[in-house]
Amino acid sequence: MANIVIGFDTVHLVKSKAFALMWPLEAVVNLHHSSRTASNLEVERSLSPRYILIVKLGFKLVLTLALISLAAPYSMQALPNVHAVAQGVDEHYNHLRSLEAQFTEIYQGGGVQRSESGTLRLKKPGKMRWDYRSPEEKLFVSNGKDAWLYLPQEKQARRSAIKNLDDLRSPLAFLLGKTKLEKELQGLSFAPDVQTWKQGDSILRGIPRGMEDQVEQVLLEISPDYRIVRILVQGRDDSITEYRFSDQKENVVLSDKQFEFTPPPGSETVDELANGQS
Repeated sequence: MANIVIGFDTVHLVKSKAFALMWPLEAVVNLHHSSRTASNLEVERSLSPRYILIVKLGFKLVLTLALISLAAPYSMQALPNVHAVAQGVDEHYNHLRSLEAQFTEIYQGGGVQRSESGTLRLKKPGKMRWDYRSPEEKLFVSNGKDAWLYLPQEKQARRSAIKNLDDLRSPLAFLLGKTKLEKELQGLSFAPDVQTWKQGDSILRGIPRGMEDQVEQVLLEISPDYRIVRILVQGRDDSITEYRFSDQKENVVLSDKQFEFTPPPGSETVDELANGQS
């Protein structure tokens, strides 16, 4: 009976009893344990090269099938779909009464680049407050009906109706309570070509309804627990505004007074509502 000892670089075979291949019965092979450094092949002269080739092909086939069987459970796992992720985000935010987070706002466009940071507070229904701390203090606040932008260093304040405001921050005021990503963003899909901020997140892209003339697309980075951690807005003018959110605190106690604003005495005030621009 012919003995064959074959060395493998990455696979170690366990000593087994003689077994018959699916070839003529006289081609019976004894397979012995082999180490990584084994390199010799011992075959009796009576065994033809044809059978040696058959044995080698047989081993390759077995190894291939083994690798496929190991990989199959991973390839068969259900991949996340856009609807499931969007629905997870909707359910997460629709159950919140308030939200507080630290934010960084990065703008690039027209040869200008700036980065600002501060604290964002949202409260149902439709209230928001952006307190900018760096590099300069400023305030953008809305009670759900009108919005104020206040620049302390310039002592300037401007009031506008929230419905007439073409500000990229405005839609976030309604994030709590009635989120419906698939309704608000046209052509919602994954954006695998965009690098995530944090490992394990996914990115969705779409075009916000009602802002098609200003916005090319919006990218939302979603964490595994369905939080929006980053928003990128690409304008028609090739500008990019990015918002990053961290240290998110949910259902914190926020008073309605935090979303009201009265310009300090001596401020230069532009009131679009008083001027009939409502």
